[in-house]
Amino acid sequence: MTDVGVPELDGAPLFLLDTLPETAELLVDGPEGRHAVEVLRLAPGERVRVGDGQGTVAEGDVVSAGAEGLRVAVTARLEVPAPSPEFVLVQALPKGDRGPLAVELATELGVDRVVPWTASRCVTRWRDDRIAKGVAKWQASARTAAKQSRRPRVPEVTGPMTTREVCGMLADVDLAVVLHEQARRPLSGLEIPREGTIAVIVGPEGGLTDGEVVAFRAAGAEAVRLGPEVLRTSTAGAATLAALSMRTRWA
Repeated sequence: MTDVGVPELDGAPLFLLDTLPETAELLVDGPEGRHAVEVLRLAPGERVRVGDGQGTVAEGDVVSAGAEGLRVAVTARLEVPAPSPEFVLVQALPKGDRGPLAVELATELGVDRVVPWTASRCVTRWRDDRIAKGVAKWQASARTAAKQSRRPRVPEVTGPMTTREVCGMLADVDLAVVLHEQARRPLSGLEIPREGTIAVIVGPEGGLTDGEVVAFRAAGAEAVRLGPEVLRTSTAGAATLAALSMRTRWA
């Protein structure tokens, strides 16, 4: 039987499987199992959690840890509700490893969906033959960060969107903010909904074009600034999510 609830914050490590069988004992094998045995050095009797990355979590105790992986005796199963409000990060494609870094930080700070955005001034471009590889790399970063931060739900990473497609998506959100260093309105001055969907738009290293700002504002987004500092594209999204969480999920 699966109960609805949230696991207690007791520091138990979380492992993710593609599927979570409804059995009394689970085997965590492959890379996850090797990490549990060789790096974490878990031993029989220690408490762990195993999830499917979609909200279902099995709590249990380690039965054995060896060459086959980690065997866990399940003591409880939980269906963790999706957090509210939903956070969506529209992230302009950064250079090099800053993209995965932005995804990792955003995942730790609670993002639920990440939308790669091909902004006008992006240096990085995912050509047709690189789209699947780029999305997969971001997805892997989200999965790793979710496990490290004990998040039962791995954020979704969508395919890349154009500015026009992002504007169309904003029709379905309850609040959209676009970060701009010249914006007069601070994020702290906005009324933040505690339910629904909040989208955060982060531009590239080269900044937003005037046309992009106009397009997003026409689509209903609020141009805001976080503070006097100008943050890098890889950290701005996470900082905004932290500020939003303080006023919603963490309040």
